[in-house]
Amino acid sequence: MEKIPILKMGDLLLVSIQIDMHDRLAMALQDDLTDRIVKEGAKGVLIDISSLEIVDSFIGRMLSNIASISRILDAKTVVVGMQPAVAITLVELGLSLPGVQTALNVEQGMKLLARYTTGGNSDGSRNSQD
Repeated sequence: MEKIPILKMGDLLLVSIQIDMHDRLAMALQDDLTDRIVKEGAKGVLIDISSLEIVDSFIGRMLSNIASISRILDAKTVVVGMQPAVAITLVELGLSLPGVQTALNVEQGMKLLARYTTGGNSDGSRNSQD
């Protein structure tokens, strides 16, 4: 069976979906990613969907579920590379993807995760706690 690779980079997990998603593959990704978050103690998950031209309601729910599970396991999730047609489809389907942070590309997604996981600002400085 096909598997989507999950790469570890520091305390982050990187997922780049390069093949068409089907329901069974999405469920396998959710299970694999959950296991890896726990095993690696990951603080952030970046999911690149730039190769996906179509996201149906099931795949949209799976992305939302992954973000919710990650949050419960103390990891932030950022989805990057969403194509305009995918965003339009998700809105038309009424899927707001609660808990899913988005960024236009991998670089912006990594910066967003760095802010979440280190408590720093976009300029690299830390938030002060008065």
